[in-house]
Amino acid sequence: MTDIAIQTRALLHDYLELCKPNVVALMILTSLIGMLLAVPGMVPWQILIFGNLGIALCAASAATVNHIVDRRIDLKMARTVNRPVAQGRIGNTQAVIFACVLGVVGMAILKIFTNDLTMWLTFSALIGYAFIYTSFLKRATPQNIVIGGLAGAVPPLLGWTAVTGSVHHNALLLVLVIFAWTPPHFWALAIHRREDYAKAEIPMMPVTHGNKLTALHAVLYTLMLIAITLLPFATRMFNWLYLTGALVLGAGFLYWSVQLYREKPNAGMETFKYSIIYLMALFVVMLLDHYLLPQSQQLQLLQ
Repeated sequence: MTDIAIQTRALLHDYLELCKPNVVALMILTSLIGMLLAVPGMVPWQILIFGNLGIALCAASAATVNHIVDRRIDLKMARTVNRPVAQGRIGNTQAVIFACVLGVVGMAILKIFTNDLTMWLTFSALIGYAFIYTSFLKRATPQNIVIGGLAGAVPPLLGWTAVTGSVHHNALLLVLVIFAWTPPHFWALAIHRREDYAKAEIPMMPVTHGNKLTALHAVLYTLMLIAITLLPFATRMFNWLYLTGALVLGAGFLYWSVQLYREKPNAGMETFKYSIIYLMALFVVMLLDHYLLPQSQQLQLLQ
């Protein structure tokens, strides 16, 4: 492989890193399932492909802005010190142009292939994460992730509106699930990386209130999350298959949250890892319930 090929490959990898592909992939999983849950049958392929592509590009745009705004902070944290903008491998101007192109193309795709409601909701989420959370909330309050988590909770709503063109209460329940999931998910990582955040002077709750109180909040939020995940069953959106999965997965999340509170070694990272598995598995169980037990059958079973 020539030097030019190696340099090109490294540059492409850096641009991909700007997009936070792992985070975007989880968001697209929830938006995809939001689409599939919105209708009893199959989603039109144009909306399925281009709707998720547009959402993904806008999410990648917001992630790139996060790299730009946090470039100085990233240099102080072991987890982020090698990010491409922080290290200067990609300049600020290039990153700004890249973010703008991603955002404009993503919005255009949503405008053409979905509807205006989805486009503007996606734009609002982009602004919420890239500017309100990253530029203000993250540095302003220990409750930053509680408030800012709403921006990351909307993908299933975006998927739902892309198909139906309207906001439905079932879609809002999916948003509420992710909104409640975000604080204990992120607090686990913040406890694990407390020294990094302290060095960067970011007022994450473990830095301002200590690990013990943060872990207690994580336990309480996990209990609230478990209660919220019962709502889709209580409202007859899903059936017993979902209920069983939600309770089993919730018990696992509660177990790790308690381990976090008990200050077990490496519990922060283990809880963080499980929380990702939890959300992915929960949405897959929703999808299985949706297709294996159609709503008409659910209503008959519950009457």
